[in-house]
Amino acid sequence: MIKQTKKQLLLVAAAMLGFAGVAAPVAAQDVVVDRSGVVPYVIDARNVVARSGTGLCWRTGFWSPAAAETAMAGNFPVACACDPDIIAADKCVDAPAPAPAPAPTPTADKVRLSADALFDFDRAVLRPAGMERLNQLAEQAKALNLEVILAVGHTDRIGSDAYNQALSERRAEAVKAYLVSRGIEANRIYTEGKGKTQPVTGTQCDNVRGRTALIDCLQPDRRVEVEVIGTR
Repeated sequence: MIKQTKKQLLLVAAAMLGFAGVAAPVAAQDVVVDRSGVVPYVIDARNVVARSGTGLCWRTGFWSPAAAETAMAGNFPVACACDPDIIAADKCVDAPAPAPAPAPTPTADKVRLSADALFDFDRAVLRPAGMERLNQLAEQAKALNLEVILAVGHTDRIGSDAYNQALSERRAEAVKAYLVSRGIEANRIYTEGKGKTQPVTGTQCDNVRGRTALIDCLQPDRRVEVEVIGTR
């Protein structure tokens, strides 16, 4: 009679508490529950879910699939550890890290400035109109995450190679000095002189007679090309 009574009591306890799902390993890690709201599993004083000898979580009379998904153990529902068969797998893993922001789009703006607009003919001293044009260029550069500015001076074919090389370099350096005065870092600006080696007029002025007419015809060759490279 005593044995039968003990057996009935065990059956009642099992019905009230219930066993969860599929057997878990005996050495399962502790599941620490957040006690806010309904806790559908038996917990001890440490808020750790009580387990059977085979690692199964003990359910309370408040257990339901909804309660198992609502109660939290750390970042995940308690059901992830105790009843994984009743909960979607994606709720039991960390959300994927957000995709990295796209890299800034590199930009390279190349501006061809007429040397005659910047300097008097055969000079390397900036004119007021040239300063105004470079003011605009400096503001454009400041709107970027600036990497580098390349300033390359060119001349027409009138005069010796050595003279034109030096003139093209002085003009490029004059552009750099002015941009630095407008707040552009000097180490961001590189200069180069090409002299008369890269004309853009080709052969169109070969038959022009008279110095004044030739100077006018070769005007496009007298230029400073400024390339601003950065990211927006």
